[in-house]
Amino acid sequence: MKGIAAGIGVVVLSPLLLAGTAMMMASSSEAATTASFSGCLTGLDTAEVTKEVTKILDGASGKDIHIQGLDLPAEQIPNAQTIVATGLSLDVPKKGQIVAIATAMQESRLRNLNSGDRDSLGLFQQRPSQGWGTAQQIRDPVYASEQFYKHLLKVDGWQQMKVTQAAQAVQASGYPDAYAQWEDLATALQKAIAKTFPNAGKDEPAKDTESASGAGMCTPDKDGTSFGRIPEGSVPKGYKIPKDADPKARAAIEWAMHQLGTLYQWSGSCTDSHGPDPMGRCDCSSLMQQAYAHADVKLTRTTYTQVNEGKSVSAESLKPGDLIFSRGTAARPEHVGMYMGEGLVIEAPRTSKPVRITPIKDWDILAARRVL
Repeated sequence: MKGIAAGIGVVVLSPLLLAGTAMMMASSSEAATTASFSGCLTGLDTAEVTKEVTKILDGASGKDIHIQGLDLPAEQIPNAQTIVATGLSLDVPKKGQIVAIATAMQESRLRNLNSGDRDSLGLFQQRPSQGWGTAQQIRDPVYASEQFYKHLLKVDGWQQMKVTQAAQAVQASGYPDAYAQWEDLATALQKAIAKTFPNAGKDEPAKDTESASGAGMCTPDKDGTSFGRIPEGSVPKGYKIPKDADPKARAAIEWAMHQLGTLYQWSGSCTDSHGPDPMGRCDCSSLMQQAYAHADVKLTRTTYTQVNEGKSVSAESLKPGDLIFSRGTAARPEHVGMYMGEGLVIEAPRTSKPVRITPIKDWDILAARRVL
């Protein structure tokens, strides 16, 4: 199953996205930053780039990070990571991820800009007036990346094109050859970042297999660590709902997984998370309510009341479908997610974040309830 790593709604994309380095900055400081490099980057030491990228992804500040072509690595590398993660979750081949990074380098220097030429915004300088989505959507890096990939994949023969040709086919820029200067840097960044994700070295996704030791069985000591970093909005490669899961829990988990990548909306109903109305999206408790509604199990609406549903279970004896609660207090928790087995939890985390799967080790569990 493909994990949808971004976005909400169905957006009709247009190829008319006019953006260039000199035209897309709204302030002199932004223009100075993005115009500080010209000329092709060649002969990059990929091993050194990988080393520096890893430092940032492990939480280092950008103060002592030096990567040729990146002036603000602490901001730029996480944005590149989002682009790669989104590509992986959509099964976009390596070359497509390189095209996307090179495009974002040219259009915004990998910065999530608030402004640009005319109404251009974000990493790829996409324009609301040209059908790329609302300004709020475009400013979300996951959503913007997904829209770029969706348009790229519609270009006939893009994989046989040069990187700059493929980028231009999407962007229709006034500077069609400008993307070429970023190809080597984009290649090095993609390679370095992809290494942080499991099974990311292959263009074609590996087929799911179950190990001889009985993968898929829910065991209490699993914490999701074996899946490595999980791109937001995606299903970790190799995950399957445990075979011994209750059929209704299985139905609830499957439905929740179809909401992956849709943006959180506080007080959203979760009745149309992929639609154009933000209030149709999910918050944490409506995701639980609607997932179980599709399994013919009725839950109340809020986290505060769901913590009283069903029966209490310990965090050491969780089964797929159990609700787990965090933040706040055990009596009045502020967040809820659904245990999926294999040490994983599906949740609608918070504003600006998509429905995603996270390791249970990242959860401070205050309470757990079995509603079946």
